[in-house]
Amino acid sequence: MKASPETLETVPSVLFSTCPTMECARHLAETLIIKKLAAGVNLVPHMQSMYWWQGEVKNHEEVWLIVKTQSCYFNEIQEIFMKSHPYQVPELIMLSITQGLPSYLAWLEDSCKPL
Repeated sequence: MKASPETLETVPSVLFSTCPTMECARHLAETLIIKKLAAGVNLVPHMQSMYWWQGEVKNHEEVWLIVKTQSCYFNEIQEIFMKSHPYQVPELIMLSITQGLPSYLAWLEDSCKPL
């Protein structure tokens, strides 16, 4: 059984992912913003990624997504990525924010309230 956002601890968080194109990145970012699962998403183009995949070293240009959200929304965000992301194994890493400008963290919390 999945935990609902109401039963999970709410911690301001940053989620990292990558996309193969700006179109893909914009689609995911807009989905998260419209559903109010993210307060904001930075799209950083022209990032060079090097990694192991299926026994080979790969080197590709990607778009980096930096998602500002709350930890309690990870499951919902994960579902969106698994349905919409073109990669077989998309990067989806969440880190807790341990400190930040209080007014920024208040904005983040206020902006993430799913419809």
